[in-house]
Amino acid sequence: MAWHGCRRLHDKAIVVAGASSGIGRASALRLAGEGARLVVGSPALEADKIETLVAEIQAAGGQAVGASFDATSDESAKALIEQALTAYGRLDAVHANFADMGVVHSDTDAMTVTDEVIERTLDVNFKGMLRITRHAVPELLKYEGAMIYTSSIGSLIGEPVRPVYGMSKAALNALVRHLASRWGKEGLRANAILPGFVINPEFADFVPEEFRMEHLNANRSPRNGAPEDIAAMVAMLASSDGSWINGQTIAVDGGQTIR
Repeated sequence: MAWHGCRRLHDKAIVVAGASSGIGRASALRLAGEGARLVVGSPALEADKIETLVAEIQAAGGQAVGASFDATSDESAKALIEQALTAYGRLDAVHANFADMGVVHSDTDAMTVTDEVIERTLDVNFKGMLRITRHAVPELLKYEGAMIYTSSIGSLIGEPVRPVYGMSKAALNALVRHLASRWGKEGLRANAILPGFVINPEFADFVPEEFRMEHLNANRSPRNGAPEDIAAMVAMLASSDGSWINGQTIAVDGGQTIR
């Protein structure tokens, strides 16, 4: 990998929770490329991908350690933050980038979605975010650090399906506003990035052309999104360039949700 020319995150200690592929992987590479020291975590089943990511960062001269992370476990969230403190002695930012997509196709509509799908979606997408927040914020307050969340434009737009997914992301947006309102004066920054349609290279071959065109026609840009588009926003929000941005839900969606 080639390092990004900007080094505005030099020696910052950052956790990326949900880093094995797509947006999380791109975020880790961008943050490391700008000089950050990383802890990258994902579920144990994705350990091989985390090992590959860590090796890629280290081979390019960066610093990164891998970790297993289970968003449904408070102990796992605590351990992930503690790993950054053990490795680097501080915590400057967290990019919380995870959601349970395993049940999204069963997230049908308000009349038929099951309690199991509701509970599983909220346990990861919202409670999981709250778990890592509770362990990160006390450390971030020591260094005027940043919580950066991956939300979704699904929290803004109406859809005929996926109501619980949208609800979970809307709840996350509310958490962002709460954090900024409660601890912003003490130096904490909390923001959520709302990606539009982003094509994960790992699954690009399985995305039908008509689906790509549907989303392309819905935005105001000449292309669909890439994980690197989101990673660029993560890096800015983690840096001093984002020091006066707080409590915001920022759509990075090619103009799909002009507000």
